[in-house]
Parts: sequence; C-alpha cells; structure tokens
Amino acid sequence: MLFTSRLTLRRAVYPAFARAASSATRPRGVAELLEKRPDDVVITFAKRTVVGKARKGQLKDSPVDEMLHALFKATLEHTKLDPSKIDDICVATCHPPSPLYLSRAAAIAAGIPAEVPISTVNRLCSSGLMAIRNIAHAIQSGETSLGIAAGAESMSLNPRPTPEVVERVSEHPQAYDCMQPMGWTSEMVAETYKVSRQKQDEYAFISHSRASKAVAEGIFADEIIPVELGGSVLSVDDTVRPGVTLEGLAALKPAFPKWGESSTTAGNASGVGDGAGLCIMTTRARAEEEGMEILGKYVCSTVVGVEPKYMGIAPIYAIPKALEHVGLTKEDIDVYEINEAFASQFAYCVEELGISMDKINPNGGAIAITHPLAMTGIRQVVTGLAQLRRQNGQFLCTSMCVGSGMGAAGIFVNEATL
Repeated sequence: MLFTSRLTLRRAVYPAFARAASSATRPRGVAELLEKRPDDVVITFAKRTVVGKARKGQLKDSPVDEMLHALFKATLEHTKLDPSKIDDICVATCHPPSPLYLSRAAAIAAGIPAEVPISTVNRLCSSGLMAIRNIAHAIQSGETSLGIAAGAESMSLNPRPTPEVVERVSEHPQAYDCMQPMGWTSEMVAETYKVSRQKQDEYAFISHSRASKAVAEGIFADEIIPVELGGSVLSVDDTVRPGVTLEGLAALKPAFPKWGESSTTAGNASGVGDGAGLCIMTTRARAEEEGMEILGKYVCSTVVGVEPKYMGIAPIYAIPKALEHVGLTKEDIDVYEINEAFASQFAYCVEELGISMDKINPNGGAIAITHPLAMTGIRQVVTGLAQLRRQNGQFLCTSMCVGSGMGAAGIFVNEATL
C-alpha cells in the first residue's frame, strides 16, 4: 500500500514522468536536440573521486565498497538530496566478487534508505556508460523518476580474472580470441592496421602533455569531489606523470614482447588504476520543480560488436552509429572523450574517424589519467561536460572499445556555463 501511494503521488506531481514512455517522435538534428522538453533525461550532478595508480597510489588499499560509500556520502552532503527520493541506483563495476551485495551495503551505510533499490552492470570498459544508459532508459520508460548511475573499480585489489571456459567453447576461434588479454588485442591492431611504434608514442605524448597541463592548471578540480578515505581527504589525482617526453617514451621496453610487433609499452597504454564516479539523473520537469541545477542532457547511447581480435577499433563503428541515430554529423560534436585503451587502437580510430585531435580528449585521456574499468564511462561524461562548460560548447560524444570485442558510444548536451 505504501509503495502504491508513493508511485501515484509522483505521477500526479510530475506528469511528464508518466508520459516519458509514450513520446512518439525522437528528436533529431541539432535544433531539435537543443530544444528543452519536460520529459528530457537530464543530469543534475556529475562528479568523480580522484583516481589512483593501481598497487602504488592513494586508493590502492580502498576496495570498491569503501570508495562507493565515500562517494555516496560526499554526494549527499554536497547536494543536500533527500536520499529517500531516489528511485533506483545502478552501479557499474567489473571485477570485485559479489558486486551487488557490496554496492548495496555501501549505499545503505552512506545513508541511503534500504527502500531504495540497486542493481549492478558489467560490460567491462563501457560499464559506466551502461549504468547511465540503464537509468536513462528507466526514466524514459516512465518506470523511474530520479536515479543515480555510478561506476567504481579497484584494479589494485580486483585485477582482471582469467576467463575459464570448457574446451567446447574455447575451440571456437572467435570465442578463443574474445578471452585473450587486452595487450594481445593491442598488438593485433598495431600489426594488422600498420600502426607504428612511433605513431603510438606520438599520440601517447599528446595525452601525457595535455593531462599534465590540466593538472598544473587545476582543471580537474572542476570534476573531482573530495572524499575521505584512509583518514585523509583526497582531492588530486596521483596518476598523471609530469615531464613525459617523446624520447622517454621511445626508450621504454615493450610490455608484451611475445605478441605481434611488440609496440605496446607502459607509456603508450592506458594506466591501471582505481576510482569511482557518479551522475544524478532525473526528468527536466522534476529538476525544475525541485530547483535542481541542470548540467546536461542524455541524448542516446549505442553498443556494437566487432571481431574480438581487433577489439580496439570498435569506436569506429559505435560513434557513427550514435550520430546517425539522432541525426548528427561528426562536425556537430564539440568535444569527444574517446577512451585511450592503447595508443595503437586510439590512433587508428582517430584517423579512421577523421576527427581533429583538437576536439578529442582536450585534457588528456586514459593513457595519462588511467582507466579504472567501470569508472571510465562515468568519468568521460563528468570530464566532457566540465570541458563543455569551460568552452561554452554544446555536444559531447563519449566512446570506448570494450573487452571481448565490443564498443559503445554516448551523446550528451551541455546545459551549463561557467
């Protein structure tokens, strides 16, 4: 009876929420996508914790539940959101055991009532974007009015487990390939698509240089919410290495000497790290009714599958699919956040897509910042929206390749200015 009354009240107060699932036409093109509709899915808060170097950095002893607890608690304190108003939470996390139990326990311990449900999602490197997608779809369907999409990963404490399958499965060539280490796929892309070591180092240098400059200028402070972990308040990333040079990158030894042309190194591959982030999402009608600041709007997301051996090239397919879905061109996008899993695949994607590096990862990417798997999809949105605010841009496109041979992309609209 209590549940029925609660839902009825929300439908009465927020009529756009009830109508969300019945929208007959999907907005297409720049003009329509920039229009503001009551049933738009909007982001009212988007922050991340610091990121830390795996096994060596500031979060190396913090498990996923501890990071989530700190992030949820800091978010509630910062936003003053009444946690009983949250309809649902979706947490992206890939490798910790019992992820649902630890995510729900972290939420309850942070002050979110037990009546607020939670789910977890794992699509490897795209998991954070999938959490956003799941909450957005629930809002669009009219099943949810306000939700939280979060992503957290401790690659220090929960590194990638080795997949184990029966022989009947592993004897299939593509099935075998989809379980291979990510470094192997990097070397397969470099070898097959002729991405030289020099080119990889050049793209990696851009990432390191941009991220180092962003740290020096305090750019990331706009997107980081300080959290208390291990008795300290953490507010600055420890992953970005200042002073990286092309000569230094060229001198590094191959990370995978047994595979391909052995051109992947610790300097031109994404860092292994730890961190968490989240977005609060609701309808525009509800945000305006309750006086919430609107940072951006969710437009769409897409997923694709590719040949597992060449996993890294997936953004080449995911980004055009997302753009076509909503009637945009690549020129309409102001900022791209494309995950730098490896410089081999990143360089190939950038050049095949034909997008200027002036628009891509303006403050560096995962090669410099690091890639905590399930956090990345959230971090890209947090980082991209913050950058759009700084440059007064409109459209953000995020994308990543996904382990096992998949890819994803998302499109968002900025609605805030500095």
